[in-house]
Amino acid sequence: MKNITDSFVSLGHWPSAGSLGFNTDILATNLINLSVVLGVLIYFGKGVLNDLLDNRKQRILSTIRNSEELRRGAVEQLERARARLRKVEMEADEYRRNGYSEIEREKVNLINATSDSLERLENYKNETLHFEQQRTINQVRQRVFQQALQGALGTLNSCLNNELHFRTISANIGILRAMEEITD
Repeated sequence: MKNITDSFVSLGHWPSAGSLGFNTDILATNLINLSVVLGVLIYFGKGVLNDLLDNRKQRILSTIRNSEELRRGAVEQLERARARLRKVEMEADEYRRNGYSEIEREKVNLINATSDSLERLENYKNETLHFEQQRTINQVRQRVFQQALQGALGTLNSCLNNELHFRTISANIGILRAMEEITD
């Protein structure tokens, strides 16, 4: 402390002219310089500092207001999106229910159509089998009849001579004439 007071005292005793000297007491000169600079800064910088702080305060308040407005807008959008989501979920559930019932209906229709097709195919198969059986039976009958006829002709040809053959033909012609007279 003594050094500080000595510095102030020595300021008052400076020689008025002639010699200019340096104060080599760094601690004393730094404190004086620092107090002078702080005094000037406080006196002249008070308004600037207040303006800077007020501007900063206004920007912060403006940012907070903008953030609040954005938050409110975001909350409103979120509520609208949630309402839309609920609506879409309800529609999806309805489509799902309708889809399942439609699928069941289509499944039943497909099963019925397949059953009808199988029944028609079964009937067609049975008709085809019956037709083929009848055709085969008719072919067998024709062969048996042809073989019997050939056997009978063979027997007749071996047993008949010309005269017997002529009398048989004449008798058959007579029978045919009698039948013709009866129908007239």
